[in-house]
Amino acid sequence: MKGICLNPIPKYTKGLIHSEYTTLMTLGAALVSPSRFLLGQIAVFAQWEDEKAIDDFLAEDSFGRILNEGWHIRLDFLRQWGNYSEFEIPEKNVAIENRNSAVVAITIAKMRPFEIPRFIRWGRPVEKLVRDHPGTTLSLASIRFPNVVSTFSIWETEEEMLSMVHGHSHVPKPERHSVAMKERARKDFHFEFTTLRFKPLSESGEWQGQRNFIPNLNIQQHQ
Repeated sequence: MKGICLNPIPKYTKGLIHSEYTTLMTLGAALVSPSRFLLGQIAVFAQWEDEKAIDDFLAEDSFGRILNEGWHIRLDFLRQWGNYSEFEIPEKNVAIENRNSAVVAITIAKMRPFEIPRFIRWGRPVEKLVRDHPGTTLSLASIRFPNVVSTFSIWETEEEMLSMVHGHSHVPKPERHSVAMKERARKDFHFEFTTLRFKPLSESGEWQGQRNFIPNLNIQQHQ
């Protein structure tokens, strides 16, 4: 329960640059729905100095061993929009080798408290768009009270993701994301906000009895 408001991974953890611990939410669910806040399910997004630091944490730390029983993927940075101060984001963006390869998109933001009702009004249609999009294999949202929110989605291809971002997908009301971004540009919802794009490197464990969410991972590992 402490993790609802606090991060149980100490900042001094060896090899850790920064981590965000959040409680999962169901994308698009009504605020009063019991599925909106999934208090028994958590997500950790962390940046490490190297893979040895990850392996040591998962093997030797008591909380790391709990996380190691779940599902996780390892990611390689491609590009960033916006800014989130705690992470050490490379200044140079990297182009993906194959536009038909899978990509992972993560957004993370610190909300302005008085903008939360407006954010929900414009954000829920986008949540439903991503949740129901045929180009995603997994899409989730999460929160750490009082004001950190995040989304996570795995896309079959970069083309599918870009079509969604620009409102060109062949789905009902495809413009929902681009309309919300225009509203954010008009008056920001956040103190800090970033969208990060990654190349997936590996996948371990199961999520709700399923695995292999990253399409063609073995092919990508040899590209």
